[in-house]
Amino acid sequence: MNKTIIQTWGRRKSAIARATLFPGKGTVRINKRALSTFNNHMVRLRIEEPFLLSGDTVKTLNVDVHVSGGGPSAQADASRLAIARALAQHDKRLHKVFLDYDRTLTVADTRRKETHKPNRHGKARAKRQKSYR
Repeated sequence: MNKTIIQTWGRRKSAIARATLFPGKGTVRINKRALSTFNNHMVRLRIEEPFLLSGDTVKTLNVDVHVSGGGPSAQADASRLAIARALAQHDKRLHKVFLDYDRTLTVADTRRKETHKPNRHGKARAKRQKSYR
């Protein structure tokens, strides 16, 4: 598709990422910071996965991601989902490539933290210990 700007979003746990894809020279910025400056190697690799799968398509596109909430891992997964969705919207054949590689690249993981129950001393599943004597 020849859209000039594509905006998508991705969520993981309590992290929300908004990605904007537009024509450019292939720069990737997350919260106004270049992806290459990230210290955590695993987080950087996780975010780079959609770019590695898409090949040369990315060299003509810039990606800006604004992510908030959650921890570093959840933010990386939310950013990864938002970027993959934007790339799939830009080039329809990438959707199948992403699904074959890893379903969480295009479909959000809906698991959330289990809510606390009353009279269970703070935990979601822990019960009071019974004392018969």
